[in-house]
Amino acid sequence: MLKRSFSDFKFHLVLLVFFLPAFLITTSFSLQARTAAVEQTTKNCLWAVETQSNKIYLLGSLHLLKPNAYPLAAAIEKAYADSRVVIFETDIAALQGPEVQARLLELGIYPAGQNLLQNLDGSTRQKLEKKMSEIGLPLAQFSRFKPWFVALTLTTLELQRMGFNPAYGIDIYFFNKASADGKEIDYLEPAEFQINLLGNMAEQDQYDFLNQTLNDLEVVNELSGDLVDSWKDGDTDKLHALLSKSFNDYPHLHHRLLIQRNKNWVEHIENAMRKNKNVFFVVGAGHLVGPESVVDLLKNKGYQVKQQ
Repeated sequence: MLKRSFSDFKFHLVLLVFFLPAFLITTSFSLQARTAAVEQTTKNCLWAVETQSNKIYLLGSLHLLKPNAYPLAAAIEKAYADSRVVIFETDIAALQGPEVQARLLELGIYPAGQNLLQNLDGSTRQKLEKKMSEIGLPLAQFSRFKPWFVALTLTTLELQRMGFNPAYGIDIYFFNKASADGKEIDYLEPAEFQINLLGNMAEQDQYDFLNQTLNDLEVVNELSGDLVDSWKDGDTDKLHALLSKSFNDYPHLHHRLLIQRNKNWVEHIENAMRKNKNVFFVVGAGHLVGPESVVDLLKNKGYQVKQQ
């Protein structure tokens, strides 16, 4: 029962655009999407930086999408075709190994004698019981799982119920495409780093993350469509506004999951600028919009970052 349930655990609404959790990919996906590009009528969640030696592209990804998200805009496909190197948030190939699933389960389950309900406050428990009841899952069945794992499980099941699928995520699409095309593939963060982002959070941070998730689930239906539309239109202000609300009460999570990682990635991007070949980065769209985003940090360092 444990293994069968785990294979269905995929994602979180906010993390739909912020980062790629390691358990998103535990098997290989073969996406047969239409590849004819859509005529560009608006800007995209895509930026470019021209250097003396190459061009850097920054594509904001949605890690789960519906089949109707394809074909992608012409500007996105052109940027990919123009690049010899494709860099993702994490090592997607490594995530397809069984050791990742084993490690996630190891970090996601309490040791004997401990359980989720021991330190759950009354308000959070009430919201959790309500959501569990709505999706037909007994709370007792999940009492051995840690808060971060439960949070991702609930929102993943909800997103999948709404038709979102990681097989249609931008990361998987370009990973499969780059592999088939023989492009050079690299990544910003090892798989273990991404696993530890949530799996090794302090206990209180995990409960905050669970509470944040339960609040998100109350508005997931109305927000998901706006989120995807904002991404398609390259409406960075709206995309940031939709995302920032979720972190208003949890600045420590915002710093851990977003800001600090943005700062680390800028150094990698600057290293890529010294290559003699164009580089195409694919990262969660939330990392590229708003204050202290990768785009914002690069502009503050004097780079000309142009939205495409």
